[in-house]
Amino acid sequence: MGDTTVRTLEGREEAAAHPVTEETGPGRLRRLRVPRRPRLWFEILLIAVSYWTYSLVRNAVPEQRAEALRNADWIWRLEQQLGLAFEESVNHAANSVTWLIVGMNYYYATLHFVVTLGVLVWLYRGHPGRYGAARLVLFTTTGIALVGYYLYPLAPPRLMNGQSFVDTVLVHQTWGSMASGDLKNMSNQYAAMPSMHIGWSVWSGLTVFALAGVPWARVLGAVYPVVTLVVIVATANHFWLDAVGGVLCLAFGYGVALLWYGRRPHTLPRRVPERGEREPERLPVPKQG
Repeated sequence: MGDTTVRTLEGREEAAAHPVTEETGPGRLRRLRVPRRPRLWFEILLIAVSYWTYSLVRNAVPEQRAEALRNADWIWRLEQQLGLAFEESVNHAANSVTWLIVGMNYYYATLHFVVTLGVLVWLYRGHPGRYGAARLVLFTTTGIALVGYYLYPLAPPRLMNGQSFVDTVLVHQTWGSMASGDLKNMSNQYAAMPSMHIGWSVWSGLTVFALAGVPWARVLGAVYPVVTLVVIVATANHFWLDAVGGVLCLAFGYGVALLWYGRRPHTLPRRVPERGEREPERLPVPKQG
């Protein structure tokens, strides 16, 4: 049977609303893939539990020191063969300027969490229709990174044997890394690949660049991942190849979101109806002429 139609005051025909029935199978899956307005209490709980789980799993990965150091030596030799082993020079140059390296230590310790959370809050408030897809990218990226920590333990440059990298947190006695100084026993020191400082900063930067309405915010979005890359190298917490690993994890996250929603997060509708509110009817546009 065809759809029943009703005529509006303007004379246009619209499909009559069908009674709401419980959908199963493909129909239910299709509904799950439609962007929904996020619930504040659920999002707070989800973020808190997810970050706790991420920290727990990351730190529960066995600290395979010997393998991690071998992998670090291999990465360093590869970069030298590529002619791109610049981390040591950047580390020494930044360490020679006390105010700069101290600032970088605190940047490394805090901004990856503060900025990422801030972008999530901004999306929740200003772009609720895109929030779910963007969050899926972030969570998938983080999840695949945990697999990387388990399969490929890697020592950061500052812990390598036989090299002259400076552990800037120890030298300047700053709280610059959960994997250095007095806090080193609270974190797995050999989970350097991939770099989630880069994965999260590129996610934040791309999101702001794509959705911000003012030019200066878009500039900040573009610059933020670049500054983060300089910081992770200057503090000897990562090789630049760790950053490549972080970007690859992020690409995987975007791929999952694209498959699930059928569109990139920033191209989804900015607003979605409130829960329980029906979407407005879309009337056909009359032809001109």
